[in-house]
Amino acid sequence: MYKRILLAVDGSENSLRAVRDAFELARISEGAVELVYVIDYPKMVNAMSHIDRIEQLDQQHRQRLLPVESLLESEGILYEWTILRGEPGPTIVNYANANAFDLVVVGSRGRNPLQEFVIGSVSHKVLKRARCPVLIVK
Repeated sequence: MYKRILLAVDGSENSLRAVRDAFELARISEGAVELVYVIDYPKMVNAMSHIDRIEQLDQQHRQRLLPVESLLESEGILYEWTILRGEPGPTIVNYANANAFDLVVVGSRGRNPLQEFVIGSVSHKVLKRARCPVLIVK
């Protein structure tokens, strides 16, 4: 069924709910989960070129993901981490399509209708462009 599951996480409460659903699917199908976290550097470090500052930001992002990692380890699910850089929606889609995942799992951010209309959402972009099934968890 779903042997290779891509789980996009951002450290939010919605993303933790998505983790739980991805676990259950992985357990049922005896699959493995690859977690992907996307750092949008263009917005964060606009004109920054200091390597140590970028490494510091990587560490800060990694700290946000510790609760997710703890959950995975406690459940005994096979997983691996991938940290990517770029705009989250297109970056997740490109990675999912290039690596032939069976399923992409993302959490819904819960923006209001105006925000959705103006800027869209990562989950919506992934849903529209991924070549495999997408599960959006509220």
